[in-house]
Amino acid sequence: MIADADFTELRGIRVEYVQPSSNLTRPRAPAMTRFRARGNYLPPQSAWIGAAQSRGPKGRISCESGGPGQGSASQPCKRTSNMHDKMHHMFTREIRLPRPPSESFFLWGPRQCGKTTLLRQSYPDAKWIDLLRAEEYRRYLQNPERLREELAAEGGERFVVIDEVQKVPQLLDEVHWLIENRGTHFALCGSSARKVKRGRANLLGGRAVRRELFGLIASEVGRDWDLTRMLNHGYLPRMYLSERPRRLLDAYVAYYLKEEIAAEGLVRNLPVYSEFLNIAALSDAELVNFSTIARDCGVSSHTIQGYFQILVDTLLGRWLPAFRLRPKRRVIAAPKFYFSDVGVVNFLAKRGQLEVGSELFGKAFENWVFHELSAHNSYLEAYAEISYWRLASGIEVDFIIDADVAIEAKATPKVTSDHLKGLRQLVVDHPRIKRRIVVSLERTARRTEDGIDVMPVDVFVRALADGEIFRGASSLRS
Repeated sequence: MIADADFTELRGIRVEYVQPSSNLTRPRAPAMTRFRARGNYLPPQSAWIGAAQSRGPKGRISCESGGPGQGSASQPCKRTSNMHDKMHHMFTREIRLPRPPSESFFLWGPRQCGKTTLLRQSYPDAKWIDLLRAEEYRRYLQNPERLREELAAEGGERFVVIDEVQKVPQLLDEVHWLIENRGTHFALCGSSARKVKRGRANLLGGRAVRRELFGLIASEVGRDWDLTRMLNHGYLPRMYLSERPRRLLDAYVAYYLKEEIAAEGLVRNLPVYSEFLNIAALSDAELVNFSTIARDCGVSSHTIQGYFQILVDTLLGRWLPAFRLRPKRRVIAAPKFYFSDVGVVNFLAKRGQLEVGSELFGKAFENWVFHELSAHNSYLEAYAEISYWRLASGIEVDFIIDADVAIEAKATPKVTSDHLKGLRQLVVDHPRIKRRIVVSLERTARRTEDGIDVMPVDVFVRALADGEIFRGASSLRS
């Protein structure tokens, strides 16, 4: 399918996801982007997202290439086969993975964001240990030392992938020994670090770096990225492509409660935690009132705080701290909470279809901006501090990056002076802010007289990908 491309260096890896073809009635053209490998890192990974209900030869699909922001209308792919039950889409994942066997790393990410398929295609020659398989789980749970024995019998594999490593934290002692004494490198994949951290398992003392895979970001989808679709369906690949994502989201939440919460014994009362999820979704992108949620759930505030920590540990959400650098006026110090996938929020909060101009569309838009900022901050290895600023009077700026860049998310096709109040008040207290941005639904970019950049979403996406938003990150793209 990409045989016409002539690459002398290792490039993107094809990763295929499977889902019912009935969910793909309107295929979306993939974006084919060429990358060159940099140093000891693999280039961004190309993910082929597809559907299959029967086995057989894959039909060729010919699509035009492009980038995000070049139009949101879907263009059907041109088929050269009669395999109507087969459809493919290519997403180029932006995460940078090391070439084997150069270093060991943890790869964390929420379930179904694509970790396993990405690793399988990135490291096809690695020894693979899948702890989701019952026989492998029992074998290593009973005798973790078998890992060392098996590798020795196989001649000392130099690169090993352990999937769902949090299920048997005792294996990390063996991993530590093998790194130190045999020079073996590992990719350790998981969707929850809670059991590892709370069980005081061996986190390898800095011998394995931490990487995180997020749901899809706009630049990974390509030219046919659809903002409205993403805000309604979410960032997980299968949900984004599905024409009926609610069924998949229902199964996703049920599986999360069964495998992440019940099976790991993270809570004592599963029905209460399930009800908590529904109520917590209403607080997405908001300050959290623990007492109110506790009263609605019939438990203590301390229990609710613990529940939110479970969401963080299982990578379903994250806190956004308040910006508190030398405040001149009274500011809000409490953090805000964001779910990691807006599709999950929509399902839990029973939002229905989000339409442009509605209040809920605006909240989902803010979640998406935070998702894009968090993912690029991680993938570009910028290590920036992201926070928000809010006065006690209610005037607010959604995101501040390293005290340098201030960003407001406004899901409106016409930004007015009322939308700029927060950014203008911010520089009164913090005049060293270097850049102020409003991410909006306007069609063209412009700059106000006092230097505020009004960015359409496609311009914002390109600025993120080029490293313009995060200080010093652009060098990683060269």
